[in-house]
Amino acid sequence: MEDWKGLEATAEDLAQINALAKAELTAEQVYVFALRLCDNEVDRDFERFDGEALERLGELLRGRSGIFDHQWSARGQTARLYKTQVVREPARRTRAGDGYCWLKGWAYLLRTEKNEDLIAEIEGGIKKEVSVGCSAGRSVCSICGAENGDCGHVPGQTYDGGLCFRELRDIADAYEWSFVAVPAQREAGVLKRYGPERERDLAVRREAELGRKYLKELRREVVRLAMLADDGLDGGVFARAAERLEEPELLELRKAYEARAARRFPAPVQLRPRGAAAEADPEAFRI
Repeated sequence: MEDWKGLEATAEDLAQINALAKAELTAEQVYVFALRLCDNEVDRDFERFDGEALERLGELLRGRSGIFDHQWSARGQTARLYKTQVVREPARRTRAGDGYCWLKGWAYLLRTEKNEDLIAEIEGGIKKEVSVGCSAGRSVCSICGAENGDCGHVPGQTYDGGLCFRELRDIADAYEWSFVAVPAQREAGVLKRYGPERERDLAVRREAELGRKYLKELRREVVRLAMLADDGLDGGVFARAAERLEEPELLELRKAYEARAARRFPAPVQLRPRGAAAEADPEAFRI
């Protein structure tokens, strides 16, 4: 049988997979892949899950079957979720204005001749988009907070600059997840596979970008303090000089210029003046 690709099944993966399987499976017998099951972004139907709903979905979807087009048939069962995790990206904001998060899942199917075409379609990006089947206890209007449609606001319409959508809360059950042609959630689907080295490269790149942002802000702060401390300083020349400095030198300069700026612009004493000073400038100590 051809050695089809997939995520490497670790010992931990196999333990979780075998907790669901009747027979003891080996890494060579399973094809493992990861999915973005759903997120907290407003979807094409102008609905979204809140963060608690994603956590609950993660609990309920573990062990659930993957099928096709939400058609509940045993013949359509193809894969099974064995692990889930809510991934948080607080720097990214949703249309609702909060931090973005999404539900990641890991699924397995058997490396059999029957599944050869499906694995090839997953690897080739043909079978990619997915959707979850679940039920929610509450559907809350984003405009007025009314539940289960008990208001006149129409999802998708804008009211006083705010988009109307329904927030799904109190997830009661999760039935399955499906491969579909057009998912309600735009980003739901099979995740591109990266090897361990590629994942490490991405992590290093993210850390390097954060480091560059930190140094940029630190240099900007040093230049600002220097200009406050010395009127005669050429800001452009000093800024170019600061570009060649690293964190230790910048921290020392920041400390020195903070002290000089504080001496030059001491904080005013917030006390009521007495006598002649009060009569000379009655506004001096007004907060």
